[in-house]
Amino acid sequence: MSTALLLVQLFNGLQLGILLFLVAAGLTLVFGVMDFINLAHGVQYMLGAYFAVACFGLTGSFFAALALTLPASLLFGLVLEVLVLRHLYERDHLEQVLATFGIILFLNQGVKLVWGAAPLNMGVPELLSGSVQLMDGLRYPVYRFAIIAAGLLVAAGLYLFVNHTRVGMLVRAGASNAPMISALGIDIKHLFMIVFGFGAMLAGFAGVMVAPILSVEPGMGDQILILAFVVIVIGGIGSIRGAFIAALLVGVIDTLGRSFMTDMLRLFLAPTTARAIGPALASMAIYLLMAIVLAVCPAGLFPARGRA
Repeated sequence: MSTALLLVQLFNGLQLGILLFLVAAGLTLVFGVMDFINLAHGVQYMLGAYFAVACFGLTGSFFAALALTLPASLLFGLVLEVLVLRHLYERDHLEQVLATFGIILFLNQGVKLVWGAAPLNMGVPELLSGSVQLMDGLRYPVYRFAIIAAGLLVAAGLYLFVNHTRVGMLVRAGASNAPMISALGIDIKHLFMIVFGFGAMLAGFAGVMVAPILSVEPGMGDQILILAFVVIVIGGIGSIRGAFIAALLVGVIDTLGRSFMTDMLRLFLAPTTARAIGPALASMAIYLLMAIVLAVCPAGLFPARGRA
């Protein structure tokens, strides 16, 4: 295990953690405030990537595509909430799961009809192209550093919004006790709509940022949705701080596990055995972490007040 490879994988894990946080932040607020299981959150990440590719094709500018995709993701989230999801709030969780799974199938087929089934790509913006030398013989792409920096700025802004604004206060109160703030005269449906639209925009932003480095294709949101649910379970439902810390943990552990698990097992096992079970253990690492956290802290590491 070389120092250079370890450093690269740490940065890759941090980048994955930042992207997971952007998706999980909206998901944990929707689940925490609304007690609503939204499996369709992953397709909002996918649509953000597709919107970015489409807008990039029209404008030729990554930053113009970003500026257009964010309001488009917000608008799509609001339309989806008004037309479909608000009619499910009073239903039980099984019906919510089935309905939002149906939305996943519908939208995955929808993007195939509009953009085709073939993977699409969007170039890295020229301003953020190139690489930075970390040490002799080791360079790391500037754009990946930009993803990390953008995610940290969003996390800081979200922290200020949730903890130092009136709307943020209502969101935190809703995550702790939604029936109580409704009884105090707060328009809970309006609050739900704001939370859902904001969460959709964050997922869309993650889709925009990942479009230049990953293939944009139908179903790309499914895997990240699973990881996002792991993040909010570990971090604590309704907690932005928990989502941030858990996302970084999951991103780093998943990346390092897939890169080095086999090599670490070779210290204790025969090479053939290590190669056989290493990849399986690496893919299980974050779920083992989740099981350990739930055994020690059933509500997660940093649950919203009232959920501990």
